Formats: sequence, structure tokens, C-alpha cells
Amino acid sequence: MHRSDTTLDLFAETPGASHSSYREAMDSWLAEAGRAGRLQRDSSVDVYDHMWSAMAAWAVGNGIGVDELAADDIDSYLATRGGVDDLSNRYAWRLLRLVDRVMQHRARILGAKPNRAAAEALARRPKLRFANAHDKDPLPAFLPAAEAKVLVTYLSAVRPGRTPTKQPWQEVRNRAAVALMLGAGVTPGEVRALELEDVTSNGGRGNHVPWKLQVKGNGNGPARETPMAPWAGQLLRYWLDIRTEQQIPGSMLFPSTRSTGKPWGKVAQYNAAKEVLAATGIEDVEGGSFRLRHTFALRQLRKGKTSDDVAKWLGVTDPAVMARYRRVITAPIDVV
Repeated sequence: MHRSDTTLDLFAETPGASHSSYREAMDSWLAEAGRAGRLQRDSSVDVYDHMWSAMAAWAVGNGIGVDELAADDIDSYLATRGGVDDLSNRYAWRLLRLVDRVMQHRARILGAKPNRAAAEALARRPKLRFANAHDKDPLPAFLPAAEAKVLVTYLSAVRPGRTPTKQPWQEVRNRAAVALMLGAGVTPGEVRALELEDVTSNGGRGNHVPWKLQVKGNGNGPARETPMAPWAGQLLRYWLDIRTEQQIPGSMLFPSTRSTGKPWGKVAQYNAAKEVLAATGIEDVEGGSFRLRHTFALRQLRKGKTSDDVAKWLGVTDPAVMARYRRVITAPIDVV
């Protein structure tokens, strides 16, 4: 029997059982998952969003708030989808995993005890759990050592004295932006949002060579500092010199145009990064930007940095992200 009162209006929302609370929980998780590189395809986002929205609509219709959801409620919902049988095993497993992740994320954000309803529902079905063991979170994609070295060499080739002719300013900008994703672990969105004031040059080993970035907080994560590889700092220094020489206005570190200095667009920056990676012969350029970020994280862990430090530099709060990196570290793989 559902918990809703049959005397309630069919479309009324009971206290604590609002669509908005379910929507906020999902949007927050999607933002962090995207930022961490776990969701890189719009199709995956659409699937998860549809699964969550369908369950949320059922729960709200039955007067169940997002923090009140129990294992029995999930069982009841699955029954409305045809039950847990051979035809719905995969759907049920993915839904339970999704609900558990969203609930754990929500608990971290609110500083509350996590709702373990989905985990309890899954524990009741060992056959379901093991039947889908092959569909566990994949390991993060990263650049092998050889590809990373080739990319670093290619990115740095635009610096003075390394090419016979001077490169167009857009080429230097594009390579410097890619360098920050590989050498500082920032996301494509963070690259576009960086401003001149976010670059720290004083106090480093080199004379006026950037060595640290101040990444502003947003709805996806807190403000943070992240270190920069020396080669990336030297390339960024050259870009800053070019930017000053070209008298590019505005405060954006990587502007879209020389005349206006306005922010770089998402599509334009994506295509620029894709072209840089393709020029080096790196395969799978579609997901390349997050592969760079993952390579940065793995390199720091390989160097002996703690998971807490790397998580802080990446701006991630989900322990599952670092657990995935650790799974890679335990394998005999050389990461540069």
C-alpha cells in the first residue's frame, strides 16, 4: 500500500514530497558527476535524468519526500515498472546505483547521514547485483606515458626559439589552454572561466613564471588552488606575453577574440582543444579534455601525493572519484 492519503488531490504535493527537492538533488549530482568527468556524453545524462525523473514523479505522487525514500518504496516503484525479472535486471540495477549515488552526494552536501534505501534494496537482490557486475564504473580514461610526452612536446613547441616562425596568437592560446588541463587538472569549463587575476606567478621557482591557479568556486564546487606543471607554467607565461603584446582587452585569461576580449564560447573552445589533440595524433579526441584532467590526477598520485591533496586540487568531493583513480594506480601502468 502506498503512503499517500487517498483523500488528497491527485496532483497535490505533500509536505517534504516536492518535485523541486528531487530536482535539486539530481541537478547537484549531475553537476558534480560532469565536473569529475564521469558523465561526458549528453546521451548518458539524458538516460539518468529520465530514470530519476520517472521515479521522482511516482514518489511525489505517493507523498514520499526525497529524504524519506525507503527500500520498500523502491521495491514498490520497481513493481510498477514490471518488477525485477530477466528483462528489467539491467534497468533496476542502474536505477538503484543511480539513487544510491545521488543520495550519498546529497548527504555530503547537506552534512547529513546518507539515505541507504537503494543500497538496502540492492542488498536484497544478490543475483541482480552480480548479474550486472560487468557494468561497474569504468576506469578513467587517461593518456599513456608515450602520448603524454608527445603532447607536452607539441604544446611547448610554440615557445620562443623552438619554431622558425612566430605562431598566430590563437594557436598559442589554444595550446596554453590545453596545457592547463593536462598540467593543472582544470576542466574545460574552468579554462573558459579563468581570469588574469587567477594566475599566480610570484613566489615560484622561475622569474615571473606562473606556478599556481586560483579556480573560483561555482555551483559545481568550491573555490580552490591547484599547482601547475613547470612546462605548463612556461607556456602560460609565453601566452601572457603574447596577450600583452597583442593588447587584447578584458580580464579573461583566454578570450575568444583579440578585439573584444570577450569570454571563449563552449563550442569554440571544445573545437580548439580537439584540433590540438588531433594534431598530435592522439586517438579518441572526443573525450580528450577529461582524459587530460585524469592524467594530471594520476600523475600526482604516482608521485606520492595524497588522495586528499589531489581531490582538493581537482575540486571534487565524491570519494568514488578518488577510488577510481586508486584502481588505476594499483595496476602496473606508467603514467606521466
